[in-house]
Amino acid sequence: MSRYRGPRFKKTRRLGALPGLTSKKPRAGSDLRNQSRPSKKSQYRIRLEEKQKLRFHYGLTEQQLLKYVRIAGKAKGSTGRVLLQLLEMRLDNILFRLGMASTIPQARQLVNHRHILVNGRIVDIPSYRCKPRDILTVRDEQKSRALIQDYLDSAPRDELPKHLTLHPFQYKGLVNQIIDSKWVGLKINELLVVEYYSRQT
Repeated sequence: MSRYRGPRFKKTRRLGALPGLTSKKPRAGSDLRNQSRPSKKSQYRIRLEEKQKLRFHYGLTEQQLLKYVRIAGKAKGSTGRVLLQLLEMRLDNILFRLGMASTIPQARQLVNHRHILVNGRIVDIPSYRCKPRDILTVRDEQKSRALIQDYLDSAPRDELPKHLTLHPFQYKGLVNQIIDSKWVGLKINELLVVEYYSRQT
């Protein structure tokens, strides 16, 4: 299944706020269709919706997400927590969390168009896994810096996660450490996602 390219607001109405997909937030009571027919959700549907939240927020295909779940399952520690760490340490997500892009799709485009350097070398793979002490910078070109400046100017000034440091005037971000689960940018029950995939891993 390919990456989702349809209406983004439609997904936020159904699944709730997905800051990585779109900066627009659903209004309370905007989905009247669901309110008129309240129904008890099945356990399968609850798990499916949590999985969909993760997939659409981080902009992954079904196969990519399944691959991350399998990697997390082989690692030490809680599978759910490792899964979130793997997704949060992706290059496109780090740029988004730093405020260098307003959504993860925008961050992915910056990486694909070779505007971003990691430790002084151009990286054009959005799924590149950042590590502690990595230094992210913008290419020393007018076009690249103008793009990032627009995003920095328009980004809401939320508290930056503790594992990141931003130097906006130098167009530079630092990865200080592996993210702590309390700083994950999405309200998600990752255990339900792991349970959803438990029959496929």
